[in-house]
Amino acid sequence: MLHLPRTTYQFTPDDNPMVQLFWHLTPVRHAAALIYYEPHSEVARIVYDMKYRERPDVAEDMGRLMANEMMMARFFDGIDLLLPVPLSPKRLRQRGYNQSERLACGISDITHLPVVTKALRRKHFLKSQTQLSRHERQENVTDMFELYDDTLLRDKHVLLIDDICTTGATLIACADAIKDVEGIRISILTFGFTKS
Repeated sequence: MLHLPRTTYQFTPDDNPMVQLFWHLTPVRHAAALIYYEPHSEVARIVYDMKYRERPDVAEDMGRLMANEMMMARFFDGIDLLLPVPLSPKRLRQRGYNQSERLACGISDITHLPVVTKALRRKHFLKSQTQLSRHERQENVTDMFELYDDTLLRDKHVLLIDDICTTGATLIACADAIKDVEGIRISILTFGFTKS
């Protein structure tokens, strides 16, 4: 795994190309991804295994890798909990697990931060984001998530966890669903980031 293309964004979490996606759109304090994602690469194969080949263990392994490397930069300092991006109930039934939750569990194994899965839920599943433009992605996820239990997030620094950040549309929709919780601070961590 040492040869995978690292972003090193954890060393500049408040000013890097990934966190800049969220500026002026939703209140995100820090953002980082472990590696750059490119289609038809080894990284793409790893993500495919996590999502479609029934390999939650791969997601957990990548979560542990992320945690170890991010901890060296003190990325988790001040974080209170991990909040994986939820899947729709239909997609969860089809897949059998949520790869973002498995990533979060791997991160938790190393950081001992709690994984919260009962505070946010996805209301519905429209269509896959993979072939959509930036504008279409944003429209596809608008109002897709809803806050279910804000008591778990009050006065907490929440780290949203997802597998890939492309345009940031899904993560913006998640942040928008929780941003009005009293005292909340939001940061983001993903396994991969797609360079534009």
